[in-house]
Amino acid sequence: MKRAVFYISVVVFLLSCASTKTTSLFNGTDLTGWQTYGTEKWYVENGELISESGPNKEYGYLGTTKYYKDFVLNVEFKQEANGNSGIFIRSTIDGVKISGWQVEVAPNNNTGGIYESYGRGWLIKPTAEKQKVLKAGAWNKMKIKVQGDTVTSWLNGVEMVSLTDEKIGQGEGFIALQIHDGGGIKIRWRNLRIQEL
Repeated sequence: MKRAVFYISVVVFLLSCASTKTTSLFNGTDLTGWQTYGTEKWYVENGELISESGPNKEYGYLGTTKYYKDFVLNVEFKQEANGNSGIFIRSTIDGVKISGWQVEVAPNNNTGGIYESYGRGWLIKPTAEKQKVLKAGAWNKMKIKVQGDTVTSWLNGVEMVSLTDEKIGQGEGFIALQIHDGGGIKIRWRNLRIQEL
């Protein structure tokens, strides 16, 4: 009986360790594990992932080659130039037409809010007071938790929004970074780490 309890304890411990394991989505040297969509620029510089508008000034995306359903994603970003971007979750794409949900990344404009692309539009925005936690021109830390029907975002340790939505719960797809159209955009990304739930 004691042996059985011991084995059960070991299994529970191993499962708990596995559930807290985080992995890096970006290796710091190239775009392994990612796929580009569109003609905008995605490259690596000094161990950082750079997204930058190209001459066509169109939408561009960098998506993971793997689908992720329930997870906690941590990422750091630094906006240069305009910086209008976002992190898509449970999304799919045809050309550069992306369907899914975006956690906004934009200078002083709803960063952390949730937008449904080619659907219902804005689903929830952070309050104006919370938007003040964004550090313009400096490194920011974003955390996104996606589990079941619920998506929660944090910026620099402050919870920005939390939304429970049945349609999001039914979503399937990849994680993607966005370059907005219009040109003049440049964002640096680093420390992209994911914990699957």
